[in-house]
Amino acid sequence: MIDDGFQLYGTREREPEIRVLQAGPLEVALQDGNLRTLRYRGHEVLRGISFLVRDRDWGTCAADISDLTVEAGAERFWVGYHARFTAPDGANLDCTIVISGTSDSLSFAADCVSDDDFETARAGFAVLHPVNGVAGQPVEVRHGDGSVEQARWPASIEPWQPFKDIAMLIHRVAPGIAAATAFEGDVFEMEDQRNWTDGSYKTYVRPLALPWPYRIAKGEPFSQRIAVTMVAADAAKPAGDATDAVTLRITPTSTGLPEIGVGLRPECLAEERAAPDALAAVGAGQLIAHFDPVAGHGLSALEGYAELAAKSGLKVTLELAVPCRRPLDEEFSEIAALVEQAGLVLDSLFVCPSVDRQSTPPGSQWPECPPLEDVYAAARAAFPGMRLGGGMMSYFTELNRKRVPGEFIDYVSHCTNPIVHAADDLSVMQTFEALRHVTASTRAIYSNKPYRIGPSTIAMRQNPYGSTTKDNPRLGRIPMANVDPRHNGQFGAAWTLAYAATVAPVGLEVLTLSTLAGSFGLVAGPGEPAAEGALRPLAHVIARLGALSGEALHVVETSRPDAVLGLGVSGRVLLANITAETQRVSLGAKAQSITLLSVTPRDIPAADSVELGAYDCAEIVF
Repeated sequence: MIDDGFQLYGTREREPEIRVLQAGPLEVALQDGNLRTLRYRGHEVLRGISFLVRDRDWGTCAADISDLTVEAGAERFWVGYHARFTAPDGANLDCTIVISGTSDSLSFAADCVSDDDFETARAGFAVLHPVNGVAGQPVEVRHGDGSVEQARWPASIEPWQPFKDIAMLIHRVAPGIAAATAFEGDVFEMEDQRNWTDGSYKTYVRPLALPWPYRIAKGEPFSQRIAVTMVAADAAKPAGDATDAVTLRITPTSTGLPEIGVGLRPECLAEERAAPDALAAVGAGQLIAHFDPVAGHGLSALEGYAELAAKSGLKVTLELAVPCRRPLDEEFSEIAALVEQAGLVLDSLFVCPSVDRQSTPPGSQWPECPPLEDVYAAARAAFPGMRLGGGMMSYFTELNRKRVPGEFIDYVSHCTNPIVHAADDLSVMQTFEALRHVTASTRAIYSNKPYRIGPSTIAMRQNPYGSTTKDNPRLGRIPMANVDPRHNGQFGAAWTLAYAATVAPVGLEVLTLSTLAGSFGLVAGPGEPAAEGALRPLAHVIARLGALSGEALHVVETSRPDAVLGLGVSGRVLLANITAETQRVSLGAKAQSITLLSVTPRDIPAADSVELGAYDCAEIVF
């Protein structure tokens, strides 16, 4: 078991301290000035309440907290502090925060004023309702005009806001327990955050139909408040004990496990040329080669891909961002000529108009783009007989909002990213709750159309919601970062295995969860938990997945999907602990062998149960 933070997370930077506040049966965690995991009698009521400030590119402005005071008693608690949010141009938004709780209520209030005109995409409260046990269930929505709407939480993922002008939401938490959440101080609406694989429905301030970024005027104060009231019958039962051993239920299926893809990027070609052995080590079946003429990619990139394809013997999918700036037949003919000149033999072609990589939020004007039918027709004319994929080079969000015509393509594809809105460890691992809804929603839209996902990684390849991804020189946990140190540690291995376990039941054709080299890659760089040039921990997981490609999936359901996820084939199970706590797993039968997959995979004594340490992954053979 690994207990070294650097081995686990690839960084020595710690997450902000969590303090649990309790007032009778009501409990909430205070972290970095915000609240998360509000529970009542052990049942999750809200996933979080945060006062957030975004910069013009939707990056998070971190709060500088001072004068923090916490008063805690048996039946009530009180928190007060001052928060300063600083925009990239140096303007400051100063907020006085007061949080109070009793045995059946919670209040979170903010009074704010800026010292200069403050440019922001959003400044205010975001309230997260959980997905599990809530999706598809009734909810009462009270609007600002006093009207009441009896509705249901969306079951399939909504591309647009399911509810607008929200003054209060009343929902069932558990049998006999209800919660009323009131929103004060501005106009609130909801988005279905499962679009981004967040495990929540988010009610946020300021409608997206209003212009953004916008300016908060210097010296002009504003106030907002969230108030939660609990109502419970005396007979309402508390939640069960989460300390029992995790149990497994294994169900054989006829669904084959996907081929493993590995991404290639022109800026990493030097490192990729030095690491062809890693492709064989992980049992890769496809190279997903990124090509963007607008970014200056040309013949040299395609020649590098051809060289790697020849050395590895792997099939190649060209992931093409189509400029769509000139007649389509001209653009595609020129790209086809470059591919031929480079000697690059393609197995398939995935095309996405370059402009579709940027998000078009609700209420915004769609960018100019040729009809997708014309894009696909031009691609087929330039690459006759080629298997053609369409979808989004970005995330499911964009695919859900602009649904490509499936009848014109041979397969559909998209990526996901777990750090669009939040980057703490818990939020990243909670994305699997939403990921299963993403794949189910994609299947509902495209039925049995062949389906691919990736490259999907913890770090963000590109930012559809702003002008750039965020640099991360301190190797912290920040949203929209182009480098995330957890990719390099055991956390990255657990995330990778849990991802595969979540999406495998829908029968993917190809799954890509890494590039070959670079910050998204299989191979370690300097100063990482694995030695430079060696395989990162997630590569050992991908190697197991690669070895199982094509075999019939055995779905592994666990009694604690918030703690342990897994998948299997006949006689073999892969498990991932997605928490920082040790989890004891009852296997139901004595294993022949148990191997922990970390920086250096190692065998442990076989038994009928296994203890998985923080973010441990294990291969169990029966």
